[in-house]
Amino acid sequence: MDIKLATCFLAVDDHDKALAFYRDILGLEVRNDVSFEGMRWVTVGSPGQPDVEVVLEPPLADPNASAADRQAMAELLAKGLLRGVHFATDDLDATFERIRAAGGEVLQEPIDQPYGVRDCAFRDPAGNMLRFNQARGK
Repeated sequence: MDIKLATCFLAVDDHDKALAFYRDILGLEVRNDVSFEGMRWVTVGSPGQPDVEVVLEPPLADPNASAADRQAMAELLAKGLLRGVHFATDDLDATFERIRAAGGEVLQEPIDQPYGVRDCAFRDPAGNMLRFNQARGK
């Protein structure tokens, strides 16, 4: 049996800001953009990984959710307490500088970790934590 990651989901509160970050700053390609019942899902992915996708979805993708539940999810998103994604890169320092120069909110500057990677972290416009890592020795 061969199991591979195909799709992961990130909550965003403004798809246009998210696209400006994921497409224009990170260089991911837009693969799908779907609206349904006042909500929107945008699928992005790395051109070098056509079989893995990140779906940028509403914080609470349920048209029947209560106003209180929507508010609770919005508050969790604003605090950065929902999801996160780890990206791999072959040049961490260049990736870090490109994202920082574009206005990315730095959470952690590049550092060598004891578990074998050099990594850094940013917040996307919705507050999600994104980590970027490079295996040491590369």
